[in-house]
Amino acid sequence: MPSFLRVVYRVAYDALYHFTEDDGWAMASHVALSTLLAIFPFLIFGTTLATFLGADKFADIAVHLIFDTWPPSIASPISNEVRQVLTIPRGGLLTISVLAAAYFASNGVEALRISLNRGYRITETRRWYITRLASLFWVLAAVLTLAAISFLLVAVPVALSYAEQMFPWLKQPLGVIASWRVYGTLLVLTVGVTIAHLWLPAGTRRLRDVLPGVTLTLIAWTVGALTFAYYIATFANYARTYAGLASLMIALVFLYIAAVIFILGGEINAAMLKYRVMDKLVNRLSGRTETSMSNPDQAKDI
Repeated sequence: MPSFLRVVYRVAYDALYHFTEDDGWAMASHVALSTLLAIFPFLIFGTTLATFLGADKFADIAVHLIFDTWPPSIASPISNEVRQVLTIPRGGLLTISVLAAAYFASNGVEALRISLNRGYRITETRRWYITRLASLFWVLAAVLTLAAISFLLVAVPVALSYAEQMFPWLKQPLGVIASWRVYGTLLVLTVGVTIAHLWLPAGTRRLRDVLPGVTLTLIAWTVGALTFAYYIATFANYARTYAGLASLMIALVFLYIAAVIFILGGEINAAMLKYRVMDKLVNRLSGRTETSMSNPDQAKDI
């Protein structure tokens, strides 16, 4: 146990030290503002492209998947404004405004990439136009993924209804599948954060190298969102301070907290890579497995 606590202390200290030294607080501000500025362009571009592809429910699905992870008191004002923006009819797909929306949406991805480079202590070696094209690719991939989900929303209820008629004994399991919103949101969020850690920064990483930071990020996001929502409901009075800008400031502070946690996830992964924590853990577990197979009595002593 003492050795385990020493490892935890070293990793936590190293991560927090480098977070401060790498201007993590300032980078979190950059990520929060860039994310907030990227939400509207992303949804405008995504809705236009998805409508062109025939996915008419894209806007509703995207709003749910993005804002269902936010506390209702924070998400409601912004999601209402988003829905009003998305109901404005637009022209063809390849218009200057839509292309500009895609470019501005990629700014949010660029902010995440730069912050993760800092978190993993990596110097970017790719050309600026390569990283920008990669960011545009991830924006397009996110839009197509959400469009595919909106297609499924049309087909899945029909398939579930048919399955219930053919196999009545599957009614309860199918009901769990039908409640896709919570599970789908958590799945999309987990996959998105994992992809960001794996492929956004420069260099290469294994899945097991990023899983600790991803797991801690998701847990800390949940705790942080609940805590901040309780703070807003109980103590804070942003409306008195910021008047009409209260909802915007609340969202910005919430995104800042989320950005700090996100960058710290990269710092924790980098610290664990520095001390080779996962490699030592895997080697130790594999050693125990080999020992238990070759000498069961000795394995009991361990």
